[in-house]
Amino acid sequence: MQEKLAKIEARFLELEKLLADSEIITDQGKYQPLAKEYSEISPIISCFRELESTNKQLTELDHLLTEKHDADFEEMAKSELKDLKEKKILLEKRLDELVNPKKVEKDQNLIFEIRAGTGGEEASLFAADLCRMYVKYADRKAWKVEQISASESETGGYKEIIFSVSGRGASKCLKWESGAHRVQRVPTTEASGRIHTSAATVAVLFEPEEVEINVEPKDLRIDIFRSSGPGGQSVNTTDSAVRITHIPTGIVVICQDERSQSKNKAKAMRVLRARLLDKMQTEKFEREAKDRKLKIGSGDRSEKIRTYNFPDRRVTDHRIGFTTHKLDNVMDGELDELVEALLKAEEQEALK
Repeated sequence: MQEKLAKIEARFLELEKLLADSEIITDQGKYQPLAKEYSEISPIISCFRELESTNKQLTELDHLLTEKHDADFEEMAKSELKDLKEKKILLEKRLDELVNPKKVEKDQNLIFEIRAGTGGEEASLFAADLCRMYVKYADRKAWKVEQISASESETGGYKEIIFSVSGRGASKCLKWESGAHRVQRVPTTEASGRIHTSAATVAVLFEPEEVEINVEPKDLRIDIFRSSGPGGQSVNTTDSAVRITHIPTGIVVICQDERSQSKNKAKAMRVLRARLLDKMQTEKFEREAKDRKLKIGSGDRSEKIRTYNFPDRRVTDHRIGFTTHKLDNVMDGELDELVEALLKAEEQEALK
């Protein structure tokens, strides 16, 4: 820290001289960037010098208190010493924030894809439970949720459900939800009371702006067909369902929830762009950061990240070894305890 501050102060003094140079003053092309840099460094130097002055006052007051004085003077000096120590702590904290500013995480819209895994119909019911859990959490946070596509099972669960979540802080709080979620409970159809284990996978994709991901029309194959519900039951009398295939990657997106073909196509394109961005980010992650994988987010969607144990009313996040026995609250959308534990683990990992 001291070495870093010494370099910043040396640069500050250098900038003071440069900005006083008449040749630079008359050359706006040189003057403007130097003035900008000077204004950015100035608050650091101001805080640093105030801290140095406070430390000097503390040293002098400490020395003064080693000598004999009357009771009133000593009481006043000790009070001033207490105030200076509190001021020093605040200045040190402020200086650290100025020198090492925390990266402000950009809010991004998310697309959730929840799919039933092993466990048959029970897995589809669990997928629906997870969907409700996230929607209730979003409601608590006043975030917007929009269903994009759904494929229901015959028992009222979801084989697959895709929806978007947007709002301040949504991406920060929910970005670590990708992975395999496992449930241990007695299915409603189980007469003997035997506990079953089933699973659902969650994929959390960041939704890019259209300009971020350029999709060439020539790379797309778009098929139009008639929507159908569970068991093949017709839910639409027009050909409004859309299947988009991205030929270079083989990614396929189907959207059939809307009665409008254009709306289905627009939603399918949103999902396609999100999957393409996710593919690019995953490939970059694997290529450049194999030795820096966060314990709470290796990028592997098949990784078992969490278990919901109904008999013990227990939820365990295996990535960070965190357990809570408030399963009912969690399933009702009270995810703050889990989210805060994950964010704390993320901060600790970043400091290593």
